[in-house]
Amino acid sequence: MSAISLGQAVVLGAVEGVTEFLPVSSTGHLKIVEGLMGIPVDDHAVVGFSAVIQVGAIAAVLVYFRQDIARIVSAWFRGLVDREERYHHDYKFAWWVIAATVPIVAVGLAAKPLIQGPLASLWVVAASLIVGSAVMWAADQMGRHKRGEDDTSFKDAMLVGGSQILALLFPGFSRSGATMSTALMLDLDRVAATRLSFFLGIPALTGAGLYELKDALGTGAGAAPLAVGTVVSFAVAYGSIAWLLKFVARHSFNAFVIYRIVIGLLLFGLLGTGVLS
Repeated sequence: MSAISLGQAVVLGAVEGVTEFLPVSSTGHLKIVEGLMGIPVDDHAVVGFSAVIQVGAIAAVLVYFRQDIARIVSAWFRGLVDREERYHHDYKFAWWVIAATVPIVAVGLAAKPLIQGPLASLWVVAASLIVGSAVMWAADQMGRHKRGEDDTSFKDAMLVGGSQILALLFPGFSRSGATMSTALMLDLDRVAATRLSFFLGIPALTGAGLYELKDALGTGAGAAPLAVGTVVSFAVAYGSIAWLLKFVARHSFNAFVIYRIVIGLLLFGLLGTGVLS
């Protein structure tokens, strides 16, 4: 493939930053924009580039939630040597995040040829956007929104963390959409569901970015575009996180549901008319 240009890297970094944590599918939006710019969406270097610039968005989470993360990590280290500390929620939560990451890592490694091949299709993205919308709407309607972050359990973490597999296999479903929907079905309130989605995404997305780095650098993506895309992703994602937490505190997910359906139908139209392939 030809190298991704700096201009394309800026655009893709901005798209990644805006959509990574909104339940609208960052992968789906990246593939749509790549297709419109004439970038081959199933090229290994392009898939690698997309995974690497996610690290910028994850860095935004680390900075935004730095106090929470420092508290959880310090509780985990204290619990390793102090039996009494092991009863604290933060210590247990740290282990839950680790355990909940195992399923998506296992599936990601086992299914990599499918993820980078047939499942990278824009047709899959369009269908997943619409199907994921139905799941999100049902979860928001059915959930009782009565449990806060301190009420989460090991079962919650495993179910929410495991739901990331849907987005891994079906680009367009949305990692954040899958995790938030699952959390809502477990009766967490919208803010707790959103924060849990953030924390569970940190190890999975960071690992994916680091794993893909060698492929992205070695097959034509270019170091400069990777750096630019990652920095832009960080800056835009930081603002997106702040906005989303304020939004879900006062609104339902209906706006995201409608948006996803519109984008999914639009993508079907572009594919059906040959504008995108």
